Amino acid sequence: MATRWGICSAGKISHDFTVALKTLPPEDHQIVAVAARKLEDAQEFAKKHSISQAYGSYEELSRDPDIDVIYVGAIHPAHLKTCLLFMNAKKNVLCEKPLAMNTKEVREILAAAKKNDVFLMEAVWTRFFPASVEIRRLLAQGEVGEVKMVRAEFCVPVLHIPRSTQKELGAGAMLDIGVYCLQFICMVFNGEKPECIQAMGVCQETGVDETVVVTLKFSGNRMAVFTGSARFQMPNEAIIVGTRGTIRVPEHMWCPTSLVVNGKETQYPVPEPYLPLNFLNSTGMRYEAEEVRQCLLKGLKESTVMSHADSLLLAEVEDEIRRQVGVTYSQDCQ
Repeated sequence: MATRWGICSAGKISHDFTVALKTLPPEDHQIVAVAARKLEDAQEFAKKHSISQAYGSYEELSRDPDIDVIYVGAIHPAHLKTCLLFMNAKKNVLCEKPLAMNTKEVREILAAAKKNDVFLMEAVWTRFFPASVEIRRLLAQGEVGEVKMVRAEFCVPVLHIPRSTQKELGAGAMLDIGVYCLQFICMVFNGEKPECIQAMGVCQETGVDETVVVTLKFSGNRMAVFTGSARFQMPNEAIIVGTRGTIRVPEHMWCPTSLVVNGKETQYPVPEPYLPLNFLNSTGMRYEAEEVRQCLLKGLKESTVMSHADSLLLAEVEDEIRRQVGVTYSQDCQ
């Protein structure tokens, strides 16, 4: 039986997620409804993607009895309220990263998932790419020995986009871009909390960070460093350095389609889309969708690959980085 999806919000990321879902077998994944704050937006989205039901409010979507799981593609300041709405209606949820604006909100979302006994996962899509699966396999087998250093960068000039500068929209390089580097490092160190966090950054006049540079120290003198920026372009690679070799993501570390292991490169292409995409390699969101299906089939309430503890760790480290850089959102004061 197919996993029946509802799509929350009719924006760019929801478009790409829907296109990604349709690269999977229809007998496994089916989109039954979409909701937006304006009915005409939902109707336009439904028409474009051949979805039978369109709703003009998230409340209507939460009441639809034919939905197994809802993908939340709304902007992150809306994640707390939206996730609570769906989970209190006993709906399973896949919510775009970052799961919430801060640790306090993440804890509230996780508590609601537990209270309502529903599945919840933060949509850190990178973790489910075949290249990421291979990285975890190589590390588990000790292919490069003991990891001593991890470096990652994700820097793209996006300050012309309002969402990248306006604080009320959740703007900021750390939450929007740097999170990909941080989750990569946390994945490599198997969810271990860093012993020391040192962050520096450059903030805009609007009070949000446009660039962050972060150094993390883990137990056993293992180190990591990452750069996230909405101001300039970098090669956007990641490298894992071990005592017996290296694993390198040569480009697009947030949506990797190739790996270089001890000098040997292997390709991991993603499927072609049936409609133009807004973001690079977005059909790769199919892998997180399939993870959700497999978890639901097994009766799991969280994924072992992107667990609730993983989401909490990301939020706690993000909060500390923002504290050091000097970025405060209204949600931090509530």
